[in-house]
Amino acid sequence: MTIEPLENQNINTTFAGKIIFFLLCSMIVWTTLIYGTVHQPIIALFYIVIALILLLWIVDAFISGFFRFNKNFLQIPLIAAIIYGIIQIIPFGSAAEIGGLSGISRTISVAPYLTRLTVVHFVALSLFFAAFLAFTDSFKRLKTIVWLITIFGFLYAFFAIVQSFLSPAKIYGIYEAPSLTPFGSFVNRHNFAALMEMTIAVPLGLIFVGAVEKDKKLLFITAIGLMGIALLLSGSRGGLVALLAEVFLLVIVTTKSRSKSNLLIKAVLALLLIGIIVFGAVLIGGESSLTRIAETAASGNITTDRTHIWAVTLDVIKANLPFGAGLGAFGVAFTPFDDSSGLSRVEQAHNDYLEVLANAGIVGLIIGISFLALFFRTALANIKIENLYKRGVAVGAFAGCFAILVHSLFDFVLHITAISLMFLTLLSLLVVSRRKNKDDDDTYNLPKRRKRPVKATVTSIEDRRETTA
Repeated sequence: MTIEPLENQNINTTFAGKIIFFLLCSMIVWTTLIYGTVHQPIIALFYIVIALILLLWIVDAFISGFFRFNKNFLQIPLIAAIIYGIIQIIPFGSAAEIGGLSGISRTISVAPYLTRLTVVHFVALSLFFAAFLAFTDSFKRLKTIVWLITIFGFLYAFFAIVQSFLSPAKIYGIYEAPSLTPFGSFVNRHNFAALMEMTIAVPLGLIFVGAVEKDKKLLFITAIGLMGIALLLSGSRGGLVALLAEVFLLVIVTTKSRSKSNLLIKAVLALLLIGIIVFGAVLIGGESSLTRIAETAASGNITTDRTHIWAVTLDVIKANLPFGAGLGAFGVAFTPFDDSSGLSRVEQAHNDYLEVLANAGIVGLIIGISFLALFFRTALANIKIENLYKRGVAVGAFAGCFAILVHSLFDFVLHITAISLMFLTLLSLLVVSRRKNKDDDDTYNLPKRRKRPVKATVTSIEDRRETTA
């Protein structure tokens, strides 16, 4: 058996590989539908499926004679986080006797058990990411994922809107969370908005670069509109800010700097898109669909009072520098500095950037900056590829991931398993969009630039196909 990067391999698809790809795609759906996979039994199921994928991966390697893997550097920050999490739970000496208890191991993490669980979760996410990079190895599979995200996003948004009217307090009419604000299958409306930010990004990217055939444009526009309306109806302020940032980024990256007229047209289209979404939200949900967003700013719940939480988080960061309090240990580290009544427990910082500093200190800061640098470097390179369809996928994936990075300034959306999996899926699409596959559709290739300036012309996909034929 040979171990080589996927880019150097010419491997036939095996039955094990097909099952792996099916499992990866199905996980995007069922992890979302089962309450976002936040309950321990469902998380355990997620781990079992990941273990099955790893086993099938080994079977695929023995059958094909090659072990598939992708050498993209975006996997390194996740691996680095796993390694540092393990370091944080290594005992070095014993803590002083407390309350008659002695022999307690001293570790960097203030909650070693929680850090251990977080490391296990990161391992599972890393394997999911690595498998998605390795087995999205054809143009057909790339299109399959795009259609899956678009259709699932459309159907899921439709379900969430209907449920918001028929059973706003209960998920599926069964599960009720009195102290929370459920939407869709999530107990937290902000998590639903985060998922919509990513599912809407892929069809938006294809639309903005002009890679959608005329007979499919109505389907894509309808899906985009419904997902945008559902996002607004959720009442998430962070989701609204992230959506606006996403559309703004799409306008910037799909417009040539020299073409002011093209920029103006796309800016008008972007504003029109936002206007249609807002109008649709008001039409379906009434005026309360927008006032609900403003009302959430005056929350009296201490677990969502971001000003208080961020102020205390800064104290946690100062107290645990330079190594951090431990991955997943934020809730424990937060409590000693919390001057509230203590009736409600704060588990997250509602700002993932501050929480990384609190949990992992300077090392977390370095890992985080490394990820952002690799992400933007990969994105800015891949959104320039010649294949128009793959460019649209790359642009959409870039915008969707960027929206989550913006939303993470206000919420803890990436702590939810289903959100993390969709984020890693978009990250995988961003990476593999640059790969050249044997089954690439050449009719999507952009014409090569001529040496001397010529007047720009717009050629539709159908015209290019007719010319090729």
